[in-house]
Amino acid sequence: VQLQVIQNKRLLLARYLCFHRQTFTFNCNSLFCLPLLCTPYLFGINLMHIESRPSRSNKEQYEFFISVDPSCSQALDEAIDSLRTQISGHVHELSRNKKKDTVPWFPNDIQDLDRFANQILSYGSELEADHPGFTDSVYRVRRKEFADIAYNYKHGQPVPRVEYTEEEKATWGTVFKELKSLYPTHACREHNRVFPLLEKYCGYREDNIPQLEDVSRFLQACTGFRLRPVAGLLSSRDFLAGLAFRVFHSTQYIRHGSKPRYTPEPDVCHELLGHVPLFADPGFAQFSQEIGLASLGAPDEYIEKLATVYWFTVEFGLCKQGSEIKAYGAGLLSSFGELQYCLSDKPQLMPFEPEKTCLQKYPITEYQPIYFIAETFEDAKEKVRRFASTIPRPFTVRYNPYTQSVEVLDNTQQLRNLAESINGIKLCEALRKLE
Repeated sequence: VQLQVIQNKRLLLARYLCFHRQTFTFNCNSLFCLPLLCTPYLFGINLMHIESRPSRSNKEQYEFFISVDPSCSQALDEAIDSLRTQISGHVHELSRNKKKDTVPWFPNDIQDLDRFANQILSYGSELEADHPGFTDSVYRVRRKEFADIAYNYKHGQPVPRVEYTEEEKATWGTVFKELKSLYPTHACREHNRVFPLLEKYCGYREDNIPQLEDVSRFLQACTGFRLRPVAGLLSSRDFLAGLAFRVFHSTQYIRHGSKPRYTPEPDVCHELLGHVPLFADPGFAQFSQEIGLASLGAPDEYIEKLATVYWFTVEFGLCKQGSEIKAYGAGLLSSFGELQYCLSDKPQLMPFEPEKTCLQKYPITEYQPIYFIAETFEDAKEKVRRFASTIPRPFTVRYNPYTQSVEVLDNTQQLRNLAESINGIKLCEALRKLE
């Protein structure tokens, strides 16, 4: 009973996992996990997060990822030494609290995303008690199949294709049909321009769930964005870092069939119907990447602000188009009910200003009471750039699409190299021909 209670508590705490904590990895046999739960309390350490995963190196073992309260650092060394004597495995310390004013690690190369793509806040068949599929053992097994695909994925590999069941396709069909009927009147023109192309080239149909690999190739041809399978929720820092490389971490599973109009977490309907169409638009793709680039090396408090900006734009954003207001946020474009609600007279509408938007609180289990309206994607992008310039970090970053890497600009020589890469002669020549 005690273990079950602790497990349920773990799942609840996983939602609120913070970035600024000491984190350790424990590799041990699952039968000996009790010391992992008891030891922190014996030493007066607050256990903030714990999750287990099957070990990739030994199928008979599990890896436990644990985070503890940073205020208890004095007792950590004793706790670690105690664990090493109690378990039949090894204890590896991943990190301690970073020193003041040090820059948090961030990926420099697109392959670096492999380092954190599996550091998720929930995994496989671990579902909350209020999840529609919590008591469905078949659904939980299916969810783990999708999680394993993502867990074993590495950059450069094709996304494994999935044979969706008839029940899963029926759930998709219900969502697809209802949303498609609203798009012409409620979605922004960029979404409506791309959607027919997805039907033509990527298999978007009422009776077919598109494959991530097909959609990813389409996006790469349009804007350089690509999809990467993910097993669950990433931290805000890790998720935003992916956008800096034009990589969108996408789920591959679908919501439970008992409630096709509801999902407690992002699923393939949300990703493919809500996010993907806009990532094929150059202006929106650039806007999304700007948010990701702004997050690299940012202090923790600014990550929270950028995540809030992302929430009210990429997830729940509205924009002006002519004399009308249209939806471009994926959370709206993948929800039949909220897509109608957001354009009614019920919610409060405010202009998008990152400095104010980043401070706005929001609910995650109900319709948003407030939405922010962007003038255009270009205007929103410039505002995010100005907001990013206020983030206290001793450098700026630039994405190099040729090497798929991030270049840190922190000295004059790097700035000279950047200036030389911009061929002013060719630019002037092109302008003269247009004139």
